[in-house]
Amino acid sequence: MIEALRRHSRRILLGGLGLAALAILVQVFWPGAGTIFEIALLVGTGLGLVGAAGILLPVGDVPDAPVREVHPPVAGRWLALNSPATRVPSHGTRGYGQSHAIDLVYDPLPEEGHGTRPEFGAGPGMRPAEDYPAFGQPVLAMVTGTVVRVTDGTRDHRSRTRIWSVAYLFAEAAFRDLAGPSALLGNHVVIDAGDGSFALVAHLAKGSVAVRVGDRVEAGQPIGRCGNSGNTSEPHVHAHLMDRADATAARGLPLRFTGIRIDDGPPTAGVPENGKHLTTT
Repeated sequence: MIEALRRHSRRILLGGLGLAALAILVQVFWPGAGTIFEIALLVGTGLGLVGAAGILLPVGDVPDAPVREVHPPVAGRWLALNSPATRVPSHGTRGYGQSHAIDLVYDPLPEEGHGTRPEFGAGPGMRPAEDYPAFGQPVLAMVTGTVVRVTDGTRDHRSRTRIWSVAYLFAEAAFRDLAGPSALLGNHVVIDAGDGSFALVAHLAKGSVAVRVGDRVEAGQPIGRCGNSGNTSEPHVHAHLMDRADATAARGLPLRFTGIRIDDGPPTAGVPENGKHLTTT
């Protein structure tokens, strides 16, 4: 019951608010509309409160969840941010199964010839996504399994990389949260690993997803390209594991990348610390 409420809470909230707003408008422009619209206002308000409560329900961790080793969703030199190596929940929330999520920003060395990542605060606060070397980079399947969810039609917006544009990002995030996971995650793919875990990669470029629901994929197989769709400040890859395909009611699972090297350190299969560069080996 609780999981069902959490899954449908945003629809309940928006439906309740819509019903209440309609009832108010009718009573304003048609004072003699009758008690039916007074009842509709009460019902709509009640539904809105139920929906809001569902959104605010706490999401716990999966008890004794083992750390699962997964293939890195990217290749090359990337900057790991918002990592569970620093804190859990890594993104400040357990919602949408993000307790152990990690963000990866492509930051190649100059000699690699892929361009330079613009620094935060330099230049315009809303750069075209194409200005970033991450945009268009291949995104790989983290696990071998079956594709169970695909979203591919969300546009790639401009960056939010100055103080004022980040403030705008936070404001729009509130509306995205009401709209549900697709508005936050943008274009994304979910793969069922068959062991009770589901791998999600998000913020893919519009039209870049190369798989469809029902496809069987291998770990390391290209499944899309990095974009700037959803709730993002700049093009990057968001990755996490969860305990079900539906991110709305999912709980996060701990993960560990295989075959990576932390800069200035020995090869390791561990999750990088926040703000560290990792290179796939």
